[in-house]
Amino acid sequence: MALKITAPSLRRVLNIWPPFLFAGVRVREVSDDFRHARVELRQHWYTRNFVGTHFGGSLFAMTDPFWMIMTMQSLGGDYIVWDRAAEIEFVKPGRGTVAAEFQLDDDVLERIRSATAGGEKYLHWFETDVIDRDGDVVARIRKQVYVRRKRPRGATA
Repeated sequence: MALKITAPSLRRVLNIWPPFLFAGVRVREVSDDFRHARVELRQHWYTRNFVGTHFGGSLFAMTDPFWMIMTMQSLGGDYIVWDRAAEIEFVKPGRGTVAAEFQLDDDVLERIRSATAGGEKYLHWFETDVIDRDGDVVARIRKQVYVRRKRPRGATA
C-alpha cells in the first residue's frame, strides 16, 4: 500500500532521513502532484572521496528513491511499485553543488497504466542526469521500476 503523505511532508522527511542527511543530500522541491522533484548535493569535507570529488555513493543516493516514490504516488494504491535495477555512469568528476531533477510525464504514466491493465507486470527505465553548476553532466543514473496492478482480494493467479 502506498504511504499517504503530502509532498511537503515527504520533502521534510527525506531531508532528515539518515541516508540523505549524513550524505549531505537536500531535497529542494517535491511538487504537490509528485510529478516533479529537485535534489541537491553540496560538497563538504564529509561528502568528498579520496581524490577530493563527490563520493559516488552520494551521487547515486541522491537519486535513489525518487522514481519509485513519484510513480507510486502518481498511480495510487491500486498498483505495486518497486525499484528493480539501477545503473550509474560517472561522466566527469563532481565538484561543488550538483543537482538532479525528476519529471514524471503523463505519457509515461499512461504507458504504465496500459501495460498493466490486465494485471501484467511492467518494467520501466527512468534516466536522470546529475549536473554541476555549469550544467555539465557529472553522472547518469538509470533506474528500473517494476509496476503491476494489484489483484483484487480473493482473486487467484
